[in-house]
Amino acid sequence: MRKDYIHTKREWYSAESADVIDSLESDIAAGLSDSEATQRLQQFGENVLPDKKRESKLIRFLKHFNDILIYVLFVAAIVTAVLGHYVDTAVILLVAIVNASIGYFQENKAEKALEDIKKMLSLKAQVIRNGVRTEIDASHLTVGDIVLLSPGDKVPADLRLLRADNLKIEESPLTGESVPSEKKVGALPLDTMLGDRINMAFSSTTVSAGTGVGVVIAIGKDTEIGKINEMMSEVEEITTPLLKQTAKFGKSVSIIIVGIAFVIYLFGYFFRHYDSGELLMSVIGLAVAAIPEGLPAILSIILAIGVQNMARRNAIVRTLPSVETLGAVSVICSDKTGTLTKNEMTVKTVDIRDGQFTVTGTGYAPTGDVLSNGKKVDFNSEPILEELINCFNICNEASLGKDEHDHWFVKGDPTEGALITLYQKADVDHSPVERKSTIPFDSEYKYMATLIENADHNIIYIKGAPDRLLDMAEKEKSKAGEQNFDRRYWESKITELAQKGQRIIGAAYKIVDKSVTDIEHEDIHDGIVFLGLAGIIDPPREEAVEAIRLCAEAGITVKMITGDHVDTAKTIGKEMGIGDGTKALQGKDLEKMSDAELEVAAQEYDIFARTSPEHKLKLVKALQARGTICAMTGDGVNDAPALKKADVGIAMGIKGTEVTKDASEMVLADDNFSTIVAAVEEGRRVYDNLKKTILFILPTNGAESFLIIASILFGTMMPLTPVQILWVNMVTSVTVSLALAFERIEPGAMKRPPRSPQTPLLSGYFIWRILFVSVLIGGGTLWMTINLLAHGVAEEIVRTITLQTIVIAQMFHLFNSRSIRGFAFNKDFFTNKAVFVVSALLIILQLSITYLPFMNDVFGTNPLTLEDWIYPFTLGFAVFVIVEIEKAVMRQIDKRRILK
Repeated sequence: MRKDYIHTKREWYSAESADVIDSLESDIAAGLSDSEATQRLQQFGENVLPDKKRESKLIRFLKHFNDILIYVLFVAAIVTAVLGHYVDTAVILLVAIVNASIGYFQENKAEKALEDIKKMLSLKAQVIRNGVRTEIDASHLTVGDIVLLSPGDKVPADLRLLRADNLKIEESPLTGESVPSEKKVGALPLDTMLGDRINMAFSSTTVSAGTGVGVVIAIGKDTEIGKINEMMSEVEEITTPLLKQTAKFGKSVSIIIVGIAFVIYLFGYFFRHYDSGELLMSVIGLAVAAIPEGLPAILSIILAIGVQNMARRNAIVRTLPSVETLGAVSVICSDKTGTLTKNEMTVKTVDIRDGQFTVTGTGYAPTGDVLSNGKKVDFNSEPILEELINCFNICNEASLGKDEHDHWFVKGDPTEGALITLYQKADVDHSPVERKSTIPFDSEYKYMATLIENADHNIIYIKGAPDRLLDMAEKEKSKAGEQNFDRRYWESKITELAQKGQRIIGAAYKIVDKSVTDIEHEDIHDGIVFLGLAGIIDPPREEAVEAIRLCAEAGITVKMITGDHVDTAKTIGKEMGIGDGTKALQGKDLEKMSDAELEVAAQEYDIFARTSPEHKLKLVKALQARGTICAMTGDGVNDAPALKKADVGIAMGIKGTEVTKDASEMVLADDNFSTIVAAVEEGRRVYDNLKKTILFILPTNGAESFLIIASILFGTMMPLTPVQILWVNMVTSVTVSLALAFERIEPGAMKRPPRSPQTPLLSGYFIWRILFVSVLIGGGTLWMTINLLAHGVAEEIVRTITLQTIVIAQMFHLFNSRSIRGFAFNKDFFTNKAVFVVSALLIILQLSITYLPFMNDVFGTNPLTLEDWIYPFTLGFAVFVIVEIEKAVMRQIDKRRILK
């Protein structure tokens, strides 16, 4: 057999089964011979997914140092090493190593995704070799092998079905279909989408009912699951908005620092005639002052705190930057089955000739009622309704059970499970009924029939596809008795339920003589009396409806991308607040679009049905091409590539596959869509607090730089030594600024639209505020320093007072920074206890550096008198008041802009 057969004939579903067997040179009765199987195994390889070429652990670890902020840390470390302050060098390097380690371990978790896909391949397979049924390792399957399928089997490779006896396969992890796919063997049109290829069985799906025989047409990387694996391998890792912004910010800071240091060195050398060695130390001090070396550590700590907060809200974040990215998300693409819906079929409507009834409760838990006009039904007055529900229970092979978590589940077909739950909810006689004979459901006949005994006759109850039962029925039953069958009436009811997105099951019966103890299909060709219909849905999660409403308030669009039928998707979408119930696109529509057309469609439409894994990935890419920050939720293997490509991949923790979880950035521990809203809220809080932290930290660097530049320009003494500068930077960034990470979310944060990814980390106002406070603290300190020197105060005392002034002023500024625009003294003033704890800690540290002898020696400080403390506290209070006045002026300007 030619090795390129796979590439020349992929549409096996469109060929007749006999032609497939001929093309693959196989035999349905005898299968392959051992020698032929061995030859093909050597030709095509084993039925396993290929290993991805991996870099060494050392290279992968070192790559995490390839970040501009880490470079900034290294510059700070080199400077401190040059200055001989090796303890500071060690601390800074330790921060860099910790950051890289966190990224490395998170990356290792993500790499498990491909490994978990490989584990999904079946371990064993039942095949026919040399005309004999035998069991082999699934990895030894090859193209042309004849495979036998039984209930509970995991399909070991992609098969073209040759025989299907009531065969149903659970394909939701691959296609997103909410109910098992009912299989047939006939050829299909060439344009048949993946979810509709009912003559195929796909690797990693599970047989839920019936038996079948298929021929292997694809193994390993050429299976549908293999293509998903390949897509995941090819998906490029994206950079989060925060990392892009901080990288840009780091580059800007580096360029500015180098530029200013060079200019100041030239000015001091040529115009102030400083000694070159002394001037170099001053310029190095300027660089140390300007570099915010604590910022990367603070960034990681703030994000880590966000991770902990999200974990308490059942959102497990696997990569730190994803915490902040959630706050910028503007579109959430969600799978339907198991994500927006429960993936638990539920009867919602029951129709008999005398009226329509609604059923409360969702899922397989037998809690709920059958209602008529909002009131609980009295089954004593509704005998036909009772008979209909009993029919659904009698013609049924499913059963209900509870798992160890007390959660109800169905054993068997989900649709039959929904009918059993209906029976349990109904206030009818639940005594077991002995079944005399049963005709199992067959896809050719589309019904199931069961014979039971009655007092003076026997009854055959029939359950099946409504169109089939309408063809069979001769009469219908109402309170008036059996009467002529009104097909038009029931067709209108079927249309009505279908338009609600409900899957419809019909019920009927036939009276037979007591002598009938066994039934065949021929026994139910006539005398059929129609009982009624049941409408079944995969119900929406109640909490998801509210979550979607909150998303809309926050300016976030929710889009449904599902493998389900388009009518069902539109109906469920409208019920949940997604789309208008009329506009939707199908996968086959997307296939015909160019990239530009797809980008427009991805923005315009909110419902996408009958999609394949490729379509989901294409839609995420199309949204990202327009600059959208996109989150993707899902629980199946088919969602994994799109989850990995999305800015934030969100997996279901309970029903999600391990592949899906490992391809995502966040896992919902409770499978609750509303948890995403809580995570978005936390993401916005984290980003706001990060900006507050930057707004607080940078004026420290700015004030120190201002002091040093002014000292060089005016030819005065250096106000702070490099080691004192490092102290100021570390105590303000690593201690005090941490308090801002615990600030509550800003009022109205979930009412504003998501920020644009193009929004810079520092807006024009932020730059103004940083410069304003830097000059305020730096200028005030410089004025104080000049006055102290003029009054003959010793330089060592002046430097100690200067150090205290900058730190204490920043402590006052901390209270300004708790709200970017709002008044500091508000109702939330005492809500963040961390602010007061770190302020007390800061005072202890400042007292230590002032009065402990060994710290005096290390940092070159001197003890201060009580009068000396007046200067730092007076300037600090002045800074607090002036900044609050500036904020009040800005609030008035904001109001005028709104009024205009």
